Amino acid sequence: MDFRASHRYARISPSKVRPVIDLVRGRSVNGALTNLKTTNRRGAPMIRKVIESALAGARQVIAEKKLDLDANDLLVAVARVDEGPRLKRWKPRARGMAAPILKRTCHIHVVLRESLGE
Repeated sequence: MDFRASHRYARISPSKVRPVIDLVRGRSVNGALTNLKTTNRRGAPMIRKVIESALAGARQVIAEKKLDLDANDLLVAVARVDEGPRLKRWKPRARGMAAPILKRTCHIHVVLRESLGE
């Protein structure tokens, strides 16, 4: 069973979030959350919130359907960062010209899945 969560239109460049998301892909939920708490990168709290949101949804579904599954045994099966729309701004330059400023956004997606090893 899959449990999904996403943060869309996050105001951070995808290239800054991808190295952080590589740290948690394929790890257990508890290990991923512990790793993100000690990671000193700007994208770490955003990813941590997405994983916690997916975990909360998993706990709710497990409680409602009375599944024989422990939420702490879930793995971060899929963790990806997609590029979102860019906000285009202009900066004045010399001789009346303008230079573009691209304020990048990204979409953070996480899928939790039960581990197959048990």
